[in-house]
Amino acid sequence: MIDKLTHVEARFEKVNELLCLPETVSDQKQYAELMRELKNLTPIVEVFRQYQKTISDGEAAKLMLGEHPDKELKEMLEIELEDCKERAAALSEELKILLLPRDPNDDKNVIIEIRAGAGGEEAALFAHSLFRMYSMYSEARGWKPEVLSLNETGLGGVKEISFMITGEGAYSRFKFESGVHRVQRVPETESGGRIHTSTVTVAVLPEAEEVDIEIDPSDLQVDTFRSSGAGGQHVNKTESAIRITHLPTGTVVECQDERSQHKNRDRAMKILRSRLLDAEREKQNAEIADERRSQVGTGDRSERIRTYNFPQGRVSDHRIGLTLYRIEAIMNGDLDEVIDALITADTAERLKQN
Repeated sequence: MIDKLTHVEARFEKVNELLCLPETVSDQKQYAELMRELKNLTPIVEVFRQYQKTISDGEAAKLMLGEHPDKELKEMLEIELEDCKERAAALSEELKILLLPRDPNDDKNVIIEIRAGAGGEEAALFAHSLFRMYSMYSEARGWKPEVLSLNETGLGGVKEISFMITGEGAYSRFKFESGVHRVQRVPETESGGRIHTSTVTVAVLPEAEEVDIEIDPSDLQVDTFRSSGAGGQHVNKTESAIRITHLPTGTVVECQDERSQHKNRDRAMKILRSRLLDAEREKQNAEIADERRSQVGTGDRSERIRTYNFPQGRVSDHRIGLTLYRIEAIMNGDLDEVIDALITADTAERLKQN
């Protein structure tokens, strides 16, 4: 570990040198890449230097302990030596976590797709509730949610919605939300007070930039059509809605949320790029051995990950056995406790595998 940390520290110094060069400052792309690298290296180097100082302080206390016959001073040095050992052990554990390979997508914006599953209108209403929950959580963190594509029901539900959350580290906080979300509650239309169970699927995709995935324009079939459903007077008047089919994979993306055909095409391409990149990652993950799969799940859309039980006021995450009795706060975007627990479980699992 020390060899690896020494190498990281040397790279940290080199990056700092490169950032001071005039040719780096004038090259915006290189400068931005080096700043990102520096940001990732800084916490590791800071903790490593604390660790080195703690080891050095401990060695100095040990040396003085052998030189001083004074009983009172010896007791003080023994306390300091023990304190140094404890701090060094804690810093060593922190460094192990910091040295874990980072997900290259963690800093990216995120595209979330929510689809109503089993349960008809009740599932569509819960899909809207999940969109609201994620939007409120994003806004509380200073991130910007933006709807890319929306298919509503007549009663305020959502059959399907795709939206982007723009903000540094958005993907790192949302990536464990992929899967089946189950809701248990009494619908407003249910006169007998019976609890209904409905499901909603959530897909979480890191925003794919053009450099991440190359799409051959000849592989695309682009169709325009008139928008349908609730909307303003422009609906059904102009063919501004866009449907893009990626012929090699059969992936179809529709976007009809904007009046401008150009804007709808841009949004549809964002979703398509992210879906294709996600499919490529799923293919790679499938090749990983079962024992290396994370404790918090595979991110499979068919995997039931969480239950929201309204009569009991309970939210249960089945992957880590977490149950919280504060459903109202969670549905209002207070998700940190759930997300932090999932990240902790994932980190613990990866430490075991390293």
